[in-house]
Amino acid sequence: MSFTKAPETDKAWAHVMKETICIGGASGYWGDASLATPQLLATEKLDYLVYDYLAEVTMSIMARARSANDAMGYATDFIAAVLKPNLPEIARQGVKVIANAGGVNPRACAAAARALIEEQGLDLKVAVVMGDDLIDRVQEFAAAGASEMFCGDSFPDPDKVASINAYLGAFPIARALQEGADIVITGRCVDSAVTLGACIYAFGWERDDFDKLAQASLAGHLLECGTQVTGGNYTDWESVIDSLPEAGYPLAEINAAGDMVIAKPAGSGGAVTVGTVAEQMLYEIGDPQAYLLPDVACDFSEVSLQQQGDDRVLVTGAKGHGAPQGYKVSATYADGFRAGQIWTMYGRDADLKGQQFAEAVLRRCRMSLERSGLGDFSETSIEVVGAESHFGAARQVGSVREVDVKIAAKHPSPKGVGTLLKEMVGMALAAPPGLAGFAGARPKPSPVVRLFSMIVPKDSVDITIELGDESMRCDDSVASPFQPVAAHEVPLAPKSDDTVAVSLESLAWGRSGDKGNKANIGIIARHSEFVPYIAAQLTEGRVAEYFEHFLDTGQAQPVQCFYMPGSNAFNFLLHDILGGGGVASLRTDAQGKGYAQLLLTESIQVPRALAEQFNLNTL
Repeated sequence: MSFTKAPETDKAWAHVMKETICIGGASGYWGDASLATPQLLATEKLDYLVYDYLAEVTMSIMARARSANDAMGYATDFIAAVLKPNLPEIARQGVKVIANAGGVNPRACAAAARALIEEQGLDLKVAVVMGDDLIDRVQEFAAAGASEMFCGDSFPDPDKVASINAYLGAFPIARALQEGADIVITGRCVDSAVTLGACIYAFGWERDDFDKLAQASLAGHLLECGTQVTGGNYTDWESVIDSLPEAGYPLAEINAAGDMVIAKPAGSGGAVTVGTVAEQMLYEIGDPQAYLLPDVACDFSEVSLQQQGDDRVLVTGAKGHGAPQGYKVSATYADGFRAGQIWTMYGRDADLKGQQFAEAVLRRCRMSLERSGLGDFSETSIEVVGAESHFGAARQVGSVREVDVKIAAKHPSPKGVGTLLKEMVGMALAAPPGLAGFAGARPKPSPVVRLFSMIVPKDSVDITIELGDESMRCDDSVASPFQPVAAHEVPLAPKSDDTVAVSLESLAWGRSGDKGNKANIGIIARHSEFVPYIAAQLTEGRVAEYFEHFLDTGQAQPVQCFYMPGSNAFNFLLHDILGGGGVASLRTDAQGKGYAQLLLTESIQVPRALAEQFNLNTL
């Protein structure tokens, strides 16, 4: 499809293209702060507001809401907290709004938005992008023997599947804008598509403008987590902590070539630095030379980040290498129930007492399950948080006097996990001394939701845009298939006989996150001079050894490392490490959010002269 002369409409661009547009990222997840929209509107410089609400678990929650009420199944906050109080100002400024708030019921979300517009007497058009919801094809996928794209598992029992959604791209969003929409609501699309769609429309980009598509996709990736690019979750948190309550939501100023500046509203809290932007760029990615999106295969390895003044970072250099021929499709399905509780144990040998208490709880539970004929737990988890033993997140660092003890389990039935919740309370009177817990209601069993991902051909997914009484086909096509590119060579470290040990954190920033059952850890050197020493010592093997208590080290390559010379960064991808990930996991950190901060405590040997040059504290 060409946007200069679209075959569906034979209609040329009807708007005046600008040299630069400003996009505000106003939501990083369903539940983000409502202050984002008015804060960004107050800048009076916006062309677009974009909102990302969806995650895999969110889709299953919305699916359950829709099954209970066919008028639900979308991000209700988008209507009540975003549009209702801010629509008049959005209309006054002529800002276009793009949101994947539709969840599993985008038509209902759009109907609520139109009712609100009518109630407020405004003249705004709402378009809906349809086609991502494939739940009606559940039997087809099961019969075809679809396999999980990462681990090869068979397709789940169709009766347990809650949602099936394709991750759509940005061109349907751009088409909706071209047809005159002021507000575009989608179901499941890739997070960055809400930003890329605005750029395609604004600059008239074509499907084979791969470098530009990659740059704008990176812009979307930087915006999609809100304040995580403006100081939230930042390694150097001490430098921003005082102003984080007033943290600014991000702005992306993007030109027709795809180059961008990441900024934030003047006077807002937080910070926009090379460090904050680099950390967000590496957040939740795998191979940075093959970051696959529906519209483009992105290569972020040579991206350059340059400070352009206070709270302004110039981002250039993303490349695009064709586009995938299929859509990633994710299904969520029920797989039993889980429950758990956190206790505090303190005093002498708190870690040992906590471990013994947890093991005793599980022994009593198993006796109760056997008497009831319910069968054993399908999985259990004990984490002594604070002891840093092999039951916690990192390695033992010494005896401690206070720990949190988390005990959790999965069972096919809610009665099974209910047994855990009941028996652990009963065991409190038979525990070692020093057990405490915050008073309150007993936790309840919750459903385990697992993720199943696969690839389906693009031509098997029908995409439509609904605008008023019109419904328009807008199916995707592949301009040029993705071709993998060669990895970059890492520079060698000069030999030195006079070295000192410094913490990795003194040499680098770090950010970690999850993708299903995988975790990634991005390590970004603070100066290019540090790169060879990090590369030589922070190897795949060393990272695998550090996290061996969680990793399946029987794999051929449990950890992969990717070098990104443009930003002096390394991305470590850790496979099958999160115990299923999301709400399928029993882990305290089921999404690997703290893994980077753990790894940054490791030591690296550097030449003494280099440590003195950069005033590094030695260990």
